[in-house]
Amino acid sequence: MTSGFLAGFLLIGLAELGDKTFFISAILSMRHSRRWVFLGAMAALTTMTLMAVLAGQIVSMLPQSIIYYGEIIVFAGFGLKLLYEAWKMTSKDVEAEVKEAEEAVNAAEAQLAQRKTPWAIMREAFGLVLVGEWGDRTQITTVMLAATYPPVGVVAGAISGHGISIALAVIGGRLLAGRISERLVLAIAGTLFLMFAVAAALRPR
Repeated sequence: MTSGFLAGFLLIGLAELGDKTFFISAILSMRHSRRWVFLGAMAALTTMTLMAVLAGQIVSMLPQSIIYYGEIIVFAGFGLKLLYEAWKMTSKDVEAEVKEAEEAVNAAEAQLAQRKTPWAIMREAFGLVLVGEWGDRTQITTVMLAATYPPVGVVAGAISGHGISIALAVIGGRLLAGRISERLVLAIAGTLFLMFAVAAALRPR
C-alpha cells in the first residue's frame, strides 16, 4: 500500500503543477471564495481518481505481460514527452495555457446566474476541472498505477497529490506560476516518470 501511495502522490502531484486545471483553479479562486473553488475542484479530481482506479482494476485482469509492457510504455512515453516539453518551453507557452484557462473560465462564468451561490461556484469548479482532466496524462497514469499497485494506496496517494496541487493553486496559483519554473517542474516530472518506467521494467514478473 505504501508503494502505491508514494507512486500516486509523486507522479500525480508533480504532473498537476502548472497544468490547465491548476490555472483554472487559480483563476476561479481570484473571483470566488477559495473554499468553494477548492471543494468543487477536489470533488471533480476525486471522482476522476476513483473512475481511473476502477478502470485500472479492470485493466489488471489482462495478461500480466500486457500490463508489464503497457506500464513501461506509458511511463516512458510520458517521461520523454514531459522532458521534450520542458526543453522547448518558452514563456509564451505558459501565457498561452493561462489564456486558454481564462477563456474556459469566462465561458463558464457567462452561463452562471448573476448571484454566485456556494453551490454554483462548486458546480462551476467541478465541471471545468472534470472536463480539463478528462483523458489527460494524470488519468492514464492513475489507471496504470491501479493496475499494478494496491488500489487503496493509489487512491490515497493520487488524491493527496491532487489536493496539494489544487491547494497551491487556490492559495496563490498566479503568484506561484510566476515564481516557479514551469520548465523545471516538467523536467523533474519527466525524470520521475522515466524512473518509474525503469522500476517497472526491473520489477520481477
